[in-house]
Amino acid sequence: MTKKPNVVLIFTDNQQASTLGCYGNDEIYTPHLDKLSAQGLTFDNAFCPNAFCSPCRASLLTGMLPSQHGIHSWIDDRKSHEWPRGWHALNGMSTLPVLLKGSGYATALIGKYHLGEPTSPAEGFDHWVTLEDGHVRSFYRNKIFDNGEVYEQPGHSVDFFSQKAVEFMEQEVAADNPFFLYLPYPAPYGHWPATKEEEECRHTARYLDCPIDSVPRQGLNKKAVAGFLQTQASSTADLDFSMLMRAPNDLATLRNYYAQVSMVDDGVGQIIAALDRLGIEDDTLLIFTTDHGLSVGQHGFWGHGGSCFPSNLHRSAHSIPLIVRHKGVTNEGQRSPLMVSNMDLYSTILDYVGVARPDSVDGLPSRSIASMIRGDDLGDWGDDAVYSEQEETRVVRTPKWVYFSRFKQDGATELGNELYDIENDPLETTDLSGKKEFAAVEAKLMGMIEAFFAQFVRQEADLWTGGVPVQNTIRPQFWREIWGDDWAPVYSYNDE
Repeated sequence: MTKKPNVVLIFTDNQQASTLGCYGNDEIYTPHLDKLSAQGLTFDNAFCPNAFCSPCRASLLTGMLPSQHGIHSWIDDRKSHEWPRGWHALNGMSTLPVLLKGSGYATALIGKYHLGEPTSPAEGFDHWVTLEDGHVRSFYRNKIFDNGEVYEQPGHSVDFFSQKAVEFMEQEVAADNPFFLYLPYPAPYGHWPATKEEEECRHTARYLDCPIDSVPRQGLNKKAVAGFLQTQASSTADLDFSMLMRAPNDLATLRNYYAQVSMVDDGVGQIIAALDRLGIEDDTLLIFTTDHGLSVGQHGFWGHGGSCFPSNLHRSAHSIPLIVRHKGVTNEGQRSPLMVSNMDLYSTILDYVGVARPDSVDGLPSRSIASMIRGDDLGDWGDDAVYSEQEETRVVRTPKWVYFSRFKQDGATELGNELYDIENDPLETTDLSGKKEFAAVEAKLMGMIEAFFAQFVRQEADLWTGGVPVQNTIRPQFWREIWGDDWAPVYSYNDE
């Protein structure tokens, strides 16, 4: 390739891999994504580094763990009036758009941002079209910030951002510029009020009688109740009984959620059609993934991995779709069982387009799968494992095991670790932690977690050693009881 390839990174909001036909769901309608999978490389074991929106977006754009970039929870834009003017959580960091722009790429964010002030572009982005809310309140009637213009957009957000993305690609093709298009759709989302609103999208009728048998019917987990009570105790708001308690087994919500998945599929279809029409399919690396999974009833939870206490990163909250295609380069229909993270896309994209990856003082946990995309051997991958963290819970997942290690004080934890043999118990129903016959397994997995996080943390952001998060935490009282009343989130860290 003499010309740098374009990069289109489609990033959805709250979507576990099992919501796509190409990942085995026979109730969902996702023809464009299924076709994309048939044309490209699909990862069957892709996961997120955290189970909240903002941390995963930060990890994607920086190649860092939350304990490095400092964003451990969703950015609470209800408090945006308290932010410094023009505040962006990743200012000063070597993000993908900063590095790609410095290498001659036209760069665009078109979609949901949720990492700071939406009214002005974050560092590295030339083109900026986003919506006001990081918390999606509706798929319709959104306030839009469009390269300095502000207006209300009444239509469905997926359709709107797809059209804006096509316009950007048309513009850059006409100018003969290589481009990086980051297209984070604010869907399928899965939370009320958006997934409870009365407006019908064009796929609503498709699911009116769908039994949604692809989601198990399970009773509410007591850890979900504990999570709600903890949030309620830490909040100054008058909370009612959370939707997270009422959404499991709610067919109307599930059907709306599936309809929004199909809307996303339509958007992907529009992007693929535009690449074909513009004659740049052979010049474009196209990636489809999401920020994190979403439990929609599995294990008796609804929502993010942090929606219960202690946090969970069961497969439903941890697993994500990851499909990669560069037409004429990737092997058609290839599937990989490799354990990968969407955090790995940072190094992968830089490697693929030939931009040097910066190494921070602590190094980066992001690994490159660029050689696999080209159809070559992967090379030295190291352990076939992925690591994640959700404040008080750290996780290692291998092809055989998943282990949840909980925060320890004075060498002990009151929260309880969890161990699952996913080879023989793929639904992760039987906790083996604490059983004598699995003590060696636990010790090995614990050692892997401790070694990994000892290497890839930044002291200021390491909650387990008294560090603090950027802007928000879902466990304020938990950490204050451990580190003292002065412990509190900050707005940013000085760039080292």
